[in-house]
Order: sequence, then C-alpha cells, then structure tokens
Amino acid sequence: MKKILVTGSTGQIGSELIVRLRDLYGRDNVIGSARKGLEADFAAGPFEHLDVQDAKRLAELADKHQIDTIIHNAAMLSATGERNPQALWAVNMGGLYNVLEVARERDLKVFTPSSIAAFGPGTPLHNTPQNTVQRPTTIYGVSKVAGELLCDYYYKRFGVDTRGVRYPGIISYKTLPGGGTTDYAVHIFFDAVKKGKYTSYIDKGTFMDMMYMPDAVECVIDLMEADPAKLKTRNAFNVSSMSFDPEMLAAEIRKHIPEFELSYDVDPVRQAIADSWPNSLDVSDAREQWGFRPKYDLAAMTVDMIKGIR
Repeated sequence: MKKILVTGSTGQIGSELIVRLRDLYGRDNVIGSARKGLEADFAAGPFEHLDVQDAKRLAELADKHQIDTIIHNAAMLSATGERNPQALWAVNMGGLYNVLEVARERDLKVFTPSSIAAFGPGTPLHNTPQNTVQRPTTIYGVSKVAGELLCDYYYKRFGVDTRGVRYPGIISYKTLPGGGTTDYAVHIFFDAVKKGKYTSYIDKGTFMDMMYMPDAVECVIDLMEADPAKLKTRNAFNVSSMSFDPEMLAAEIRKHIPEFELSYDVDPVRQAIADSWPNSLDVSDAREQWGFRPKYDLAAMTVDMIKGIR
C-alpha cells in the first residue's frame, strides 16, 4: 500500500484506522473521506468529502490522489439498518459496487469488512467455521453476505485484489460506535466509570464475539500486507479476540470498580439480532494464512478501557 483512500473515515473504525495508517505510510499518502465532516477534523492529513453512492466522485478522487488501495469502511450498521433497510441497501451494496468498479478499472487493491452479522440462526453457534451456513435474518447481514460474494466474484472474474475480515463487535474508548448491536460493550465502560451503573439492552447469557480497537486496526494492515499467494480464503476471514456475555464483562469491570451495578432493559429488536449471531468463531484460517494474533483479551482490554476513559 502506497496511496490509500479510506472511506467512512469518521466512523468508529475508520477514524482510528486512519491515524495508524498515516503513522505507517505517511501523512499525505492516506486520504480520509466521508459524506459528512469538516476538513478541520482531519488536520493530520488530507480529507475529501465523498458519498460512496456517487461513483463519479469516487473515481475522481482515485485519479486525483493516484490511489492504489481503497479501505472501504463506509456503511450503515445493523440496528440503524433495521429502521431503514432501503437506505442500508443503497449505501452498503451500492457503495461497495462503486468501489469495486473503480478498483477494476484502475487495478486497485480493496479492503472491505464483513461482519458476524453475515451468519444467522442456522449457523453453528460455537466455534463457528470459516465456511458454513449463512442465512442472516437482518438486512445488514444480508448485505454483508452479498458483499462477501461480490468481492469473491470481482477477484475471480476480474482479478481485483479484494480482501476482508468478518468483524465482531469493536470496542474503543476513543470513538463511540454508530448503531450496532454490540454497542453495549462500549457503553457499559463509560457508564461504569462515570455513573457506577449500566442498564443493558442485551440480556444476560448472550455471548457475542468482540475485539479491542487496536487489534481491529492491526488486522486490516496485516491482511493487506500479506502475501497474496497465501490467501486461500481471501475475503471475509473470521477474526475475534474474545467472547463474553454482559455478566462476564460486568464481573471483569468490578475488579476495578467494585461498586459497579448492572441491570437489564432488554431491547427485543437488538436482542433478536444478537440471538441470531454465533457465540464464538473459529479464527484458524486467519491465523494460518496471514498470522492473525490479537494482543488483547478481556482482562487486558478492560484495564485499558477504564484507564482511557478516566
């Protein structure tokens, strides 16, 4: 990667990924972009306004900055998408199609994340295989399965160097999440530190895969720098650092905030989404093919989150 365009730069992952990319590849070689936002927000490097549904604008930016890699993070998330499925499809699928077409025409590399939402109720819940049943019940999940297949198609049919991971819930104290089902695992830390209590919309006993932001950022870089000859899976690698339910997370927080109280007011929409996802993922393909090795487990993440919020 030499000249990188990052879409969705104001999102939870994009805003932290772009900082790390600029550290590695140079300030002027990483172009941030988003539909909304001010250039002043990206004073550490160049920024362009971009709606990924605008194919012409996307192509213009690729040419203007002589881009060789697109990190495509722009998307609507699961809970938000259920409130407006038509808009989600237009953004998630229309945007991805535009990115892949620009990449095909200019021989660019593409990273686009999938999600554990690509699985569904028929998927094995424990140690979910890399290749298994994918019948999601949300529009977000449907778009992610379609996106995985579309990226595979562009690689096999046109030779576009597409790569991606299935992100679990991403946890960070620097940027708040934007409407996902796993967002509780971020909010709980802020409320624990500031209020000493949290009311969870996800029920006890609901296990979901998670990853701490530094590991989520590094896995993008590791995958994009990997030898393409070793990538048998290529798109939608299972990745995860940990799996827990709200009670386990609360117990870990109490090691540092003993008075912390956890209660529940379960949201049936987000709970139904969570119930359709795996409890834990098999990440062996990512380990074997490009050396995926997360550094943070639940205990280490909790220490860093509480320190960062305080």
